[in-house]
Amino acid sequence: MEGTDEQVSFGIDDLPVRDELRGKSPYGAPQLDVPVRLNTNENPYPLPEPLVERIAERVREAARGLNRYPDRDAVELRTELAKYLTRTGGHPVGVDNVWAANGSNEVIQQLLQTFGGPGRTAIGFEPSYSMHALIARSTGTGWISGPRGEDFTIDLAAAEKAIAEHRPDVVFVTTPNNPTGNAVPRETVLALYEAAQAARPSMVIVDEAYVEFSHGASLLPLLDGRPNLVVSRTMSKAFGAAGLRLGYLAAHPAVVDAVQLVRLPYHLSAITQATALAALEHTDTLLGYVEQLKSERDRLVAELRATGYEVTASDANFIQFGRFEDSHTAWQRILDRGVLVRDNGVPGWLRVTAGTPEENDAFLDAVRELKKEQEQSG
Repeated sequence: MEGTDEQVSFGIDDLPVRDELRGKSPYGAPQLDVPVRLNTNENPYPLPEPLVERIAERVREAARGLNRYPDRDAVELRTELAKYLTRTGGHPVGVDNVWAANGSNEVIQQLLQTFGGPGRTAIGFEPSYSMHALIARSTGTGWISGPRGEDFTIDLAAAEKAIAEHRPDVVFVTTPNNPTGNAVPRETVLALYEAAQAARPSMVIVDEAYVEFSHGASLLPLLDGRPNLVVSRTMSKAFGAAGLRLGYLAAHPAVVDAVQLVRLPYHLSAITQATALAALEHTDTLLGYVEQLKSERDRLVAELRATGYEVTASDANFIQFGRFEDSHTAWQRILDRGVLVRDNGVPGWLRVTAGTPEENDAFLDAVRELKKEQEQSG
């Protein structure tokens, strides 16, 4: 076919791509067809049938109006999200405090488009959620990798020093942290907020994607009197709606007004809004699944430690475990036994999502066999 040779030889490096994107790889986890997939922190329980039926009802109703644009400001959805946060977060939240977008990643993107950008910087304490750095780069925001201790907690003195030195425009705090699973103490977040305000002042974004799985409370009450603080959430994890792509934030109303300066017109489809509203009607049932997953997570922690693995204390629906001389080889050995976990690139460690009891049993069998194999070869 004409032009085939040219198409084969022409690649991304031949395009006028921005310099900061050259040589980078897109975010993604392996999507492999294996019996047990515990690598992407999904909720393993399908949505209950009554919720599926309610989604169908709401979507059918929304479909009758698809010739019109959806509610641009998603007022009904934001109102119900505010009720959910008020009920579960320990702090009153109104519709003016809430904004929603297509997944928490779009929430983060809109925040960085608003408060970051060319000539501005953001800091996160790594290892942490890698999309913070990737979205920063995509918005032209400079990225600063802040320090963590050997136990993966935030070294507060070192973090305060980094903030004072770099004076970032945006500070990310992920709690519970991904991929390590540990929560950040309230006192640490308060200290980081104060350090950020003294340095710039800066926006502080608390990423609470996994907070429903935490042993402790949400940091939503810290919003009171702190207009530069944002709490980011998602419906992908606790609500078991990863395929929905619905994220949201809680903040001062001025922050909600600000992010609307960069949002795309009618960014949340009528179908997305209808589906999310249906899910919020079944909050109690969905949070019941969360309790089951917390129990399974704690069982995995105990069993992994009993088997001889090191485990980072987890407040999420996943566990970081190790240590391995070669974590990628260990990942492959577990995969060879039909179980897919996550190699996040943290040297010596892997991450496993809490699944159903049957999935977790299969994982535990695999890592016990791996431990025996390592002991025999060592």
